[in-house]
Amino acid sequence: METPASKETIKRRRGIYLLPNLFTTSALFAGFYAIVAAVDSRYEPAAMAIFVAMILDGMDGRIARMTNTTSDFGVQYDSLSDLAAFGLAPALVIYHWSLSNLGKIGWLGAFLYMAAAALRLARFNTQSGSMDKRYFQGLPSPPAAALIAGLVWVGDTYGLADGKGILFISFPLTILAGILMVSNIRYYSFKEFDFRNRVPFVSILIVVLIIVFIAIEPSLVLFVIALSYALSGPVLTLIQRRRRHLLRMRRATRTPPENTVNSGQQSETGSQNPEV
Repeated sequence: METPASKETIKRRRGIYLLPNLFTTSALFAGFYAIVAAVDSRYEPAAMAIFVAMILDGMDGRIARMTNTTSDFGVQYDSLSDLAAFGLAPALVIYHWSLSNLGKIGWLGAFLYMAAAALRLARFNTQSGSMDKRYFQGLPSPPAAALIAGLVWVGDTYGLADGKGILFISFPLTILAGILMVSNIRYYSFKEFDFRNRVPFVSILIVVLIIVFIAIEPSLVLFVIALSYALSGPVLTLIQRRRRHLLRMRRATRTPPENTVNSGQQSETGSQNPEV
């Protein structure tokens, strides 16, 4: 027999948490607004909306964990919001701004980026439980979207109205962002960074300097940050592979080959027992 308390618990479980999903919905709205602005040829607001979606997307998960309001619904809703805000929106923004000048190749390049974002999110959802929390496998979709939106924002700020003059940059960058998302290259996740811990005084100074630089030239600084993070993955992977290679070489030099040891033992045994 169900008690009033158990019925209340069932009703509460059937609902959804408002606060984190409100931020997720806001990120989804920002991505949709970016698409609408790009269709109207307002590329600077479109790029800015994608960065706003990044901020909101970073807040919903933290708020859910801080308020103990995480749920399977929130995880799935967040993935769908990410696909719209960081997959579909950047693809359409870069297509309307620049890639449309290439015709079929242009929209195929935009589709490749969007499909790579969808595959990246699907792989993350299925492997999140077994992955190293310190690293992402492949470029996350928000930094990839920041790379595309940053390029559009920089181009629009410096007077490139349609992006036709930098197709040699916009098209390869779109393809590269898509490939990095579905690659096995590792990216640092910064999930070990805890805002509640004490940090050195110089860390606060660095944060202040970054804010100042962003305020002076937001489009250029944000694009440089996104590009630096995108390039950090291949550099980190090469460094880790080199370290593993050097470690294997050191182990090989320290441990003598087994056949050499056996041959030495056989010769020693033969010298002591020449008749054998």
